[in-house]
Amino acid sequence: MMGERRGFTLVELTMVLVVAAIVMSAAIPMVGMMLESSKKAATLEEMLELKRGIVGEPGVTSGGDFVQVGFEGDIGSPPPDLQALAQRPAAVPSYNRFTRTGWNGPYIDPNNQDYLTDAWGVAYAYDRDARTITSVGSSETIALSF
Repeated sequence: MMGERRGFTLVELTMVLVVAAIVMSAAIPMVGMMLESSKKAATLEEMLELKRGIVGEPGVTSGGDFVQVGFEGDIGSPPPDLQALAQRPAAVPSYNRFTRTGWNGPYIDPNNQDYLTDAWGVAYAYDRDARTITSVGSSETIALSF
């Protein structure tokens, strides 16, 4: 029974390591692309949430009245900055339920302070006059009009 050996030869182990290295070298760039893609998707979703906070949901009605009118529907103009979606600016009046005007927020979750930055941690560029929110954190610019 001395001729019977158990285990792998050095050549077999080397071949397994080479194959594993080839698979890993192909997988690493794909993981990077998946991470970048998921960050873009998360950023776009957050930008859409900001847009809903600004202009509301025009298609949502109850009893013939618009239910989610957003900052712009309540105040009559876009917010001065993105912070105004979570906290009422001093220059903006409180909501009056009879006239249905004034700040009726928060329009986004005020506990989530990440709404000011994209998935890369870069602050959104908000332009009230051009009516755009822009993310420049990735290699390509993501812009959303409202």
